[in-house]
Amino acid sequence: MRRITGLDWPLLALAGCLLALSAAGAIGVTHFDDPNVGVVLLLQCVPYAIATWLVVWGRPERAGSGRALATILIVGVAMRCLLLPGTPVSTDLFRYVWDGRVQAAGINPYLYIPSDAALSSLRDSAIYPFMNRADYAPTMYPPASQVVFYLITRISEAPIAMRAAMVAFEGLAVWAILQLLALRGLPRSRILLYAWHPLPLWEFARSGHVDIVAIAFLLLAFLAAERRSPILAGVALGACALVKYFPVVTGPALYKRWDWRLPLAFVVTVSEEGLDRGTGIFWWQLIGAFVSLPQWTFSFYLAAAALLMAVLALVIVFRPQRPDADLAGAMLLAVAFTLLVAPHYAWYFAWLVPFLCFYPVVGVIYLTCAVSLLYFAHWPPTLSEALPIYVPCVLILVTEFAWRRRRRKAEEPHADAALA
Repeated sequence: MRRITGLDWPLLALAGCLLALSAAGAIGVTHFDDPNVGVVLLLQCVPYAIATWLVVWGRPERAGSGRALATILIVGVAMRCLLLPGTPVSTDLFRYVWDGRVQAAGINPYLYIPSDAALSSLRDSAIYPFMNRADYAPTMYPPASQVVFYLITRISEAPIAMRAAMVAFEGLAVWAILQLLALRGLPRSRILLYAWHPLPLWEFARSGHVDIVAIAFLLLAFLAAERRSPILAGVALGACALVKYFPVVTGPALYKRWDWRLPLAFVVTVSEEGLDRGTGIFWWQLIGAFVSLPQWTFSFYLAAAALLMAVLALVIVFRPQRPDADLAGAMLLAVAFTLLVAPHYAWYFAWLVPFLCFYPVVGVIYLTCAVSLLYFAHWPPTLSEALPIYVPCVLILVTEFAWRRRRRKAEEPHADAALA
């Protein structure tokens, strides 16, 4: 079997488990906000974690052939094909279709809420009844997202068409990851860390979240930086920001000191465009469990978080730089930002997954798997519901980096002796 697929039987068995669980989930998930997704995600995280270990720390050379890469990708595509039909878990998808329909009618989607009488002629029984925020908010999606919605709905307004388009953007993201892996001399089999991860599998193939468009543009920005094209990197980062704002925090990792081309291209691309009062942010809840603070003091948390991000950004910008893209710095900024904000929805963590292909940090692998628990949590999550997500993640990260630091120090004398 290995001769045909390029993979050893343990990886093939794990692939079979992931496919079987995907099929079971595709059948078992039948309505919006279905907590069964959390069960399937947690179950899939077990074979995923074992497969990750085998590819990264086990015998990675046994999955390094072209056939192995093809099999890894085929399994990833097959899981997505299983999930494409059926009811999405989130209702965001229907808002995407609605925004595309509104634009096609020649109406600015930022002007009216869906329930406004001015849009009554656009309502139907297939999309309108399932939208969220239909009666109190105009669209919140940035301009580039709106372009994507319009273009896709001009092909088809069926929800499955929107999901298929998001899977196509996943294909673009996977291509960019493979290019970056090749440029860095890393095993192409590491694409498994993205392609088999349950989180993007469910959030993009089943629910069709537009975050994957931002992720794809972000990866293209790093690919352009890796190929020494700062203008293209700035344009791609700008397009990324016009789909979702949060990836902009990785900008300092793309910027090269005194190089004006990337920020200029970013500013030109971004021609236009919250946090609430701390509700559901884990670290603020944790502080509140020990100290009773008035609500207005949340501004100090925001200030401290912004200061921490600014310090990290300055460290990354002014540390010794290599000419290629600073993926390590970007991952540090992305993880720090995500932990500080503590999003209430699992799909907001999916943008961390591509970085695992280059830096398979155990604490981040745990985080992206543990957010499956959010499918069982209240909205916003309570302190007890968030504890098993964030506390083990931080403990693992601290332990992991302490161990790596100690290992590097232990290896330095041997390196010095070899040079002598």
